[in-house]
Amino acid sequence: MSNRPDIFSRVDAALNTIRPYLEADGGNVKLVDIIDNKIVKLQLSGACGACPMSSMTMKAGIEEAIKREVPEILSVEAISLSEEEFS
Repeated sequence: MSNRPDIFSRVDAALNTIRPYLEADGGNVKLVDIIDNKIVKLQLSGACGACPMSSMTMKAGIEEAIKREVPEILSVEAISLSEEEFS
C-alpha cells in the first residue's frame, strides 16, 4: 500500500483541525490505525473517552472532519485502549 503514509498524514491533519476543540473540553483523540485505507480506528481519551456525548462528537465532529479532508474514508470507529497504550 504505497499511499498508506499519505493517508495517515491526511487523516492526522484533519484530526489536527478539531483537536483544539476536544482539548478545550479536556479530551483528545489518537489515530490508532487505518484498515484497508478506508476505515479509521481512533481512541478518544480524557473527558472525551468517558463523555456520554462522545458518539455524537465522533459522528458529527470527528468523522465529518476526516471525510471532508479524506473523502475515500468510509467510516470512523472508536476503539478502547488502556491509558498506557495511549501515551
